[in-house]
Amino acid sequence: MRTNYVYDFADGDMDMKDLLGGKGANLAEMTRLGLPVPPGFTITTEACRFYLERGTTPPELDAEVDLHLRRVEQAIGRRLGDPGDPLLVSVRSGGRFSMPGMMETVLDIGLTDVTVAGLAAHGGERFAWDCYRRLISMYGSTVTGIPGTEFEGALEALRRERGVATDPELSAADLRELVGAYKKIFHAHTGTDFPQDPAEQLRDAVLAVFRSWNTERARVYRNAEHIPDDLGTAVNVMAMVYGNRGTRCGTGVAFTRDPATGARGVYGDYLPNAQGEDVVAGIRDALPLQELERLDGACYARLVEIMGVLERRYRDLCDIEFTIEDGRLWMLQTRVGKRTAAAAFIIAAQLVDEGVIDLDQALRRVDGAALAQLMFPRFDLEGAPEPIATGVAASPGAASGRAVFDSHRAVEAAGRGEPVILVRRETNPDDLPGMLAARGILTSRGGKTSHAAVVARGMGRTCVCGAAELDVDTAGGLLRSGPVTVREGDMISVDGITGKVYLGELPVTPSPVVRYFEGDLDAAAGPLVHAVSRLVAHADATRRLDVQANADTPEDAARARGFGAAGVGLCRTEHMFLGERRVLVERLILAESEEEVAAALAELLPLQREDFTGILAAMDGLPVTIRLIDPPLHEFLPPLEELLAASTDRDRALLAAVRRMHESNPMLGLRGVRLGLAVPGLFAMQVRAIGEAAAARVREGGDPRPEIMVPLVGDVRELALVRAEAERVLAGIPGAPPIPVGTMIEVPRAALTAGDIAAEAEFFSFGTNDLTQMAWGLSRDDAESSFLPQYLRLGVFATSPFESIDERGVGRLVELAVQEGRAARPGLRVGVCGEHGGDPASIHFFHRAGLDYVSCSPYRLPVARLEAGRAALPPAG
Repeated sequence: MRTNYVYDFADGDMDMKDLLGGKGANLAEMTRLGLPVPPGFTITTEACRFYLERGTTPPELDAEVDLHLRRVEQAIGRRLGDPGDPLLVSVRSGGRFSMPGMMETVLDIGLTDVTVAGLAAHGGERFAWDCYRRLISMYGSTVTGIPGTEFEGALEALRRERGVATDPELSAADLRELVGAYKKIFHAHTGTDFPQDPAEQLRDAVLAVFRSWNTERARVYRNAEHIPDDLGTAVNVMAMVYGNRGTRCGTGVAFTRDPATGARGVYGDYLPNAQGEDVVAGIRDALPLQELERLDGACYARLVEIMGVLERRYRDLCDIEFTIEDGRLWMLQTRVGKRTAAAAFIIAAQLVDEGVIDLDQALRRVDGAALAQLMFPRFDLEGAPEPIATGVAASPGAASGRAVFDSHRAVEAAGRGEPVILVRRETNPDDLPGMLAARGILTSRGGKTSHAAVVARGMGRTCVCGAAELDVDTAGGLLRSGPVTVREGDMISVDGITGKVYLGELPVTPSPVVRYFEGDLDAAAGPLVHAVSRLVAHADATRRLDVQANADTPEDAARARGFGAAGVGLCRTEHMFLGERRVLVERLILAESEEEVAAALAELLPLQREDFTGILAAMDGLPVTIRLIDPPLHEFLPPLEELLAASTDRDRALLAAVRRMHESNPMLGLRGVRLGLAVPGLFAMQVRAIGEAAAARVREGGDPRPEIMVPLVGDVRELALVRAEAERVLAGIPGAPPIPVGTMIEVPRAALTAGDIAAEAEFFSFGTNDLTQMAWGLSRDDAESSFLPQYLRLGVFATSPFESIDERGVGRLVELAVQEGRAARPGLRVGVCGEHGGDPASIHFFHRAGLDYVSCSPYRLPVARLEAGRAALPPAG
């Protein structure tokens, strides 16, 4: 079957975006609706892919372009290259997904030293030479790669010489002189004269648009927006209509609703006597769109009418580009408009109220990323100083506080009521108290899934990681960034949305969305809160997945319940051994006899029981999955560097213990179930604390539902030994309710032998952080600080496997474990408690894989609830 590489605007429609790109499909749709669209045609994405793959265009493309160009000439009554009355055309990119400003555009193609006179005869000298200078600059920068600053510099020099501030103040003679200057720039950079063959101009412009698909900025944008690299772009060739032809001409951009707030109305900008690129470039101050009503009432009325037609057709906010030529309105583009996160929710709810879409469709139009943006405070950056550094925007929000370089001092300062920003090279678990005390966290190392980032997101703390410009001296209590030095106690501000760091305190705007979820506002508190509450409620009614929380303290559990958690999917017991309790773990490590071990465990037992009692009370009536201790014990000891200067017997004993327990790769060493089996009584103490806490809650009239989760199991025999011990302990606790025992699936072997393990496990919970590390054979922290950024740039990873689940690799392990586990134990309850449990894309995968629940940090619960609902929606019809 013969492939058509070119389609007239009249031959397509809005559903052909894969072939015609978004811009081409929408131009075709407007043409079908009978709206005033200049004649033109679209060169398909297939032609672009052919060119990018083979370095040449399809053999039949030139003939097809020529055929469709003839049709445009017939429709408009002018011919490309005609010296008397020339047709000029624009060449614009248009991919399947909108990538504003990322690819190329060339206007006024067809102008030469000969045809400029013909254009002048029909539109005036000034207009013609203005178009010619625009063509040379756009063609020069787009097709031949001449720096745009060369042309801008010549234009600025001419304005200065003539004593004018704006382009329209230049005369026809001035612009003719500018064309001469532009030609010299073109020759100086290319060694050739500006091409005088309109067909050559057109062909070169089309190829330049094809090539622009693979520019660095386009790649970066696609990576950020998760747009595939293999789609290619279409090219739209359209007869020029002129907004720069005089006072009855102009160009503008219109929105059918406010893209910033979602408010209904007519919004946009209009620029008289200008071409479309002038509005985008901001060369001149545009007028509010409403001013067009005064300048040209008929065109304004027609535009408002068309805006209504397009919004009804697309059933969404529309972004429209238009030109007025001698009092005639032309539509150059429309698309579903980009909008802020707040506007996305508000517009979706409005359209439901207007009967345009239903709640399922509204839910499809918002997402977790937008909701996450709305949940964090933001800086008011108007008048803000220049940032002193930029890092990775690891956890959204806006935080100002005094720079503190030590966790303990951060706790002390916060205790005095001082706002604190904890500044570290990188964080570790011992920094948790300071992280809890701080308003924000700033590190010079790490990335989006580093310790600092993961913990900060879980706690709802603002975090900027990997600010490599910063030289952090924790011992000296200062940081340097170029000539700037920040000392402990100096006020700084970190922006977790942009990754920027500022000196001083910046004003912030609180998030009403968080206040709603925390119960401080009701659902009627403004259109944004109303829209968010309504769509999250619909997601709750739609979703199949339960959404639980990762919570380690009663306070976290209570907050999670307020945020809509259906239980605790991960309670990490190791966090309960930090701070003042660490000395008890040290006693356990230093114990030299069974009696000393038992004594140390006996001291830990009531503390653990108290912790579990509080969490079970906060989650009364809901499941609480408690993971037995996971990290190796030496992580609770002081760092080796601190102990090398040991001066007491205790320090020397700890130093010996650190050396004795040293492991080359602790992640694969004595931890999790191995630790529980190697240290007699350790897991038994924790199980007893859980059972006694549950029994106490029953006596108080509560409904405790604890579950015991064994970490790092790789073989069913490990789990069988722990489960047997747990059941013996629980059987001796009067009044303890039934407490299921399950396991984390985080070792690849566990996933591959899930059928065996299910014989002993009453539930599975995927620990996808470790499962990802072991499946890929890499360390998350090391990868983040070394090769992972390069892998993302090279396209080895489309996104970090620690942010979104690797469906082809790790995902297959998950699917296999679910299938084999349920085959061995029908009805086996399966969830996920890794960082992926709060990631929108991963939630959709877990829904498809048949999991029963996801668990995430409390502040990600609304996002997870929303995405679980979106995952359950039927396919859009």
